[in-house]
Amino acid sequence: MSKANDLRQKDVAGLEAEVKSLQKAHFGLRMQKATQQLNNTATLRSTRRDIARAKTILAQKRAESAKAKE
Repeated sequence: MSKANDLRQKDVAGLEAEVKSLQKAHFGLRMQKATQQLNNTATLRSTRRDIARAKTILAQKRAESAKAKE
């Protein structure tokens, strides 16, 4: 699980890469669930929430940079 403080230390490009890797991992988990190979279904929920956490911090950083440009 990625903590919010760890994510806040990353730059925008790092956060975008993190979101992409989390989405890829979530897709893999969904495929495992579909083929009934997934043992711990709670990982789907935690991965989905990690994606949301990373996207939220990414949006905050983008808003800060847009505000700084004004």
